[in-house]
Amino acid sequence: MTDSASGLSWRSLESRVELSALPAFHRAFLRWRGVKGADNLPVRRAEQRVQAELNRMVQGDLATREGDDWLLIPGALEGFEEAAPYLPQEPDSLPM
Repeated sequence: MTDSASGLSWRSLESRVELSALPAFHRAFLRWRGVKGADNLPVRRAEQRVQAELNRMVQGDLATREGDDWLLIPGALEGFEEAAPYLPQEPDSLPM
């Protein structure tokens, strides 16, 4: 899945993060979402919690689900500073 006018692909965003940095990225996302104890979660559990939080974002109209991906609306990642280096450079795809 690629980024489009309809949203920022979470899977595309994850693919921009180096594999060795992905667990830290996931934990930062969980901290940003207010998940307590995110830094102590095993890698697999952190991945599961990320998916649960993305599903909560769908429920909150911040994203839509497309197969095994989530399309985040503009502004959905506002305040998640750790994502900034991995966001697409096109102005229309940046969070507002």
